[in-house]
Amino acid sequence: MPSQDRPIARLLSLATAVPSHLLTQSAISGAAAKLFSGNDSPYPRLRRIYENAGIRQRYSTLPLEELEQARGWRLWHEAFQSAALLLLEEVARRALTRAGLEPAQVDTLLVACSTGFAVPSLDALLLDRVPFPRTVERVPLVGYGCAGGILGLSRAAAMARARPGSIVLFLTVELCTLTFRPKDRSSTNLVATALFGDGAAAAVVACGDHPDAPGLGPHGEYCWPESEEIMGWDLQDDGVGIRLSPSLPQLIRRDARGLIEDFLDRNHLSLGNIDHWVLHPGGAKVLASLQDCLGLAEEELLPARRVLRDYGNMSAPTVLFVLQEILMAGAAGRFFCLAFGPGFTAAFLLLESNGHWPLSRSCLARPR
Repeated sequence: MPSQDRPIARLLSLATAVPSHLLTQSAISGAAAKLFSGNDSPYPRLRRIYENAGIRQRYSTLPLEELEQARGWRLWHEAFQSAALLLLEEVARRALTRAGLEPAQVDTLLVACSTGFAVPSLDALLLDRVPFPRTVERVPLVGYGCAGGILGLSRAAAMARARPGSIVLFLTVELCTLTFRPKDRSSTNLVATALFGDGAAAAVVACGDHPDAPGLGPHGEYCWPESEEIMGWDLQDDGVGIRLSPSLPQLIRRDARGLIEDFLDRNHLSLGNIDHWVLHPGGAKVLASLQDCLGLAEEELLPARRVLRDYGNMSAPTVLFVLQEILMAGAAGRFFCLAFGPGFTAAFLLLESNGHWPLSRSCLARPR
């Protein structure tokens, strides 16, 4: 954790949101069977991925019948921008209310998103929907993918420590379902339909007198050499094609433990010092790989499995859904937050909680 001569960045509040359209896994599987019918269909040999993904339902920006329709870049962008801003506004207001703050008190605004883009950026467009100061320092974060929740929260903590007394608001939104391309009959595209959902999350971070708010400690990351083919986007004429290597679970199983132990060792800790694992549920195979290489008990994976079951993989916001569930249960001790994203990148963040958040009103009060 931070040394005593450095201010401690604290997590004052968390908030999450999903769009209104609930899609069951069985409905998505049935739609995929019809959409990918034909002699060259990959569906028959991949049908079981829907059953084994550990997902019961997900939420989508568009209803299922509209997701099945091909969209050009213009229609895709229109759907993305309006839905992304709606979710960002919702989680921003909710997080600030939980922290006892007004938008006018925000000094720094970070927004992470990799499933769409806007120029002006989403953070700039959000200023016309939420009354942030027109002088707010804005930081758009692009390309972090599934690691964006941890990397963005880490950046927010670093900015709060650099300017004690300032209020930093971190937002992330990912609309993964909009990246589906119905004309793409590849196995990768079909696998994506079995995993991804839409969601947003927000975190308010500040230094100061907030004794019951969790402390955000050291953070780190590791980018594998020559690993850009593991995960990412491939731009196509009808949208973005997902890049997702089947070797990803094996890579995690082989390397994750050593990377985590090295990070912990640099911070004078070991695996035995971790009380709670906040894992990004990238998929059932990813969680199984982490369980194997870290030697985790099944109950240590339950929060990640529940979020995966109820929301699917929402990319960057997902790990913050997991963190919120664990904190709201009153968990205390040292947390290790872990996610993987394009690069290929592993993201780490340590956090400590006394178990009173958010049960204690003191961490929801206006900072002094």
